[in-house]
Amino acid sequence: MADFRVRRARTTDVSTIGRLVSGYADQRILLHKETVTYYEDVQEFRVAVDADDTVIGCGAVHVLWEDLAEVRTLAVSSDWRGAGVGHALLDTLVEQATELGVSRLFCLTFEVKFFERHGFREIEGTPVEPGVYTEMLRSRDEGVAEFLDLARVKPNTLGNSRMILDL
Repeated sequence: MADFRVRRARTTDVSTIGRLVSGYADQRILLHKETVTYYEDVQEFRVAVDADDTVIGCGAVHVLWEDLAEVRTLAVSSDWRGAGVGHALLDTLVEQATELGVSRLFCLTFEVKFFERHGFREIEGTPVEPGVYTEMLRSRDEGVAEFLDLARVKPNTLGNSRMILDL
């Protein structure tokens, strides 16, 4: 197995996370984010690093509601795809969500088989009650808008599968 480990992200990792994600955003697989957003959310991120502590993958868990969080920004360097980095990151993010106390973990993805191997299942619609949906509409977070399937983010999510994991 390749030599890498997963750790909490640091502010010094943000520029590398941004570059890593930009390749996926260019392909319309992940949403583009401004650098300031990565700094604001750095505490949500975990990164995979090689033996030299160079970031080779990233992912985040973002709490959406009391019982619900989302896997966000899961990306792996092209040089490391197929080496188990994505699986290790997702396992860590599931553990993080469990520690936060949520009972469901959501994702929007093109990688259905990958997430199915971790217990996620495809769903239709937005898996929250109408009152929670109304509250979530107040968020300015683009990821929440994506979760709610709002028309203004449709160009970025067209074709994504909505998946959930019960923890």
